[in-house]
Amino acid sequence: MRVVIQRVSHAKVVVESRIVSEIGTGLLVLVGIEEADNDEDIDWLAKKIVQLRIFDDAGGVMNLSVTDISGDLIVVSQFTLHASTKKGNRPSYIRAARPEFAIPMYEKFVLALENLLGKKVGTGVFGAHMEVSLVNDGPVTIQIDSKNKEF
Repeated sequence: MRVVIQRVSHAKVVVESRIVSEIGTGLLVLVGIEEADNDEDIDWLAKKIVQLRIFDDAGGVMNLSVTDISGDLIVVSQFTLHASTKKGNRPSYIRAARPEFAIPMYEKFVLALENLLGKKVGTGVFGAHMEVSLVNDGPVTIQIDSKNKEF
């Protein structure tokens, strides 16, 4: 699983002119799922995200997690995170999981985050054309790949 995490002061997801998710201070998480992903990836990544200390403490140091500040999350599926641009100018998405695998994994990932946060997590609509808007606070943007735990 690959994620791009953005610390936000506001974010929302719109589908067909309707707001489906909206948050204030928290994290917007874009997630890409591949066929090799499993429950271990979900658990590791969910814990990493909710414990990631990227919010400022009273001294202005990034020392607080989204749970420490009682922040919110929106998770949006984005298969293009597995784009391969090695050949030519048209990205290949061969590594991205097909919907029959990706949807249940996405739902498990959202549920894992909800269990760790103790509250509802906003989502996009899997497979829909979405308009995602955000105010990136900082800016702070972090990418993590569960297959490369060095990040």
